[in-house]
Formats: sequence, structure tokens, C-alpha cells
Amino acid sequence: MYKSIVAATFAAAFLAAPLSPLVHSAAAQSAGTMQATKKAKRQPTPGQLAARERQKKCGAEWKAAKQAGKIQKGMTWPKYWSACNKRLKGGG
Repeated sequence: MYKSIVAATFAAAFLAAPLSPLVHSAAAQSAGTMQATKKAKRQPTPGQLAARERQKKCGAEWKAAKQAGKIQKGMTWPKYWSACNKRLKGGG
């Protein structure tokens, strides 16, 4: 019984000791990977740039219409954005 307790204690000590440096190095490595992915940011596509411009224009229209009180009752930004986006795209 005593031998098995001692053996279990040693086994636990040997397993726990090498894991600490591995865990720290793995965390540091994943942090380095995250920084590398942040640096390797892709440029937006022309479609994404156009969508952003439409959203800015629709946002400005929304703010102006809301301040002027010209927004229909029950109209929300997502509904307004959908209609405005379609209009600016030329889809109706």
C-alpha cells in the first residue's frame, strides 16, 4: 500500500512538472500566432468598399430624416438600411 502511494506521488510530480513550461510556451505561441494574423489583414474587396460607402450614405440620410421627424412610425434602422441599400444599388 505504501509503495503504491509513493509511486502515485512521484508519477504525479513527474507529470505535473514538465506540463507547466509546455502550457506557458503554448500560450505564448498562440499569442504570437494571433498577432501574426492581425498583421496579415487583407484589403477589403471593391464590393465591400462599395457596401461601406452605401451604409455611410444611408446612415447620414437616416440621421437627417430622424432629426427632421420624417421617419415613418415603426421604421427601424435595419428596415431603413435594407430599403436604402436596394435604392442605392439601383435595385428599386
